[in-house]
Amino acid sequence: MDFVDKIYEITKQLPADEKLGLFSQTRRAAVSIPSNIAEGAGRNSTKEFIRFLDIANASLSELETQLNIISRLGFAETKDLIANDVTSIRKMLYKLRQALMKKLEK
Repeated sequence: MDFVDKIYEITKQLPADEKLGLFSQTRRAAVSIPSNIAEGAGRNSTKEFIRFLDIANASLSELETQLNIISRLGFAETKDLIANDVTSIRKMLYKLRQALMKKLEK
C-alpha cells in the first residue's frame, strides 16, 4: 500500500496530456498489485491464491516498464524506486508464492 502511495505521488508529476496515458495506466497497474494479493488471499484455494500472486507479479512488471518510460521521458526520476521498491516487492511475491507451492505439495 505504501508503494501505491509513492506511485500516486510520482504520477502527479506527469504532464496534463498524459492523464489518459501513462497517468491512468501507471496508477491502475499499481493498484492492481495489492488488489490481486488481497483477492487471492480471500479465495478458498491455495492454487487460486498462487494464480492471483502471478497476476500481481505481472502487474508489477507492467508498472516497472511504465516507471522506466516515465524516467526515460524525463517526467520523474524512478531508478531508486525500481531498484528498491519494485525489487523488494518482487522478492516478497516470489517468497510467498514459493511458500504456497510447498503447502500444495503436502
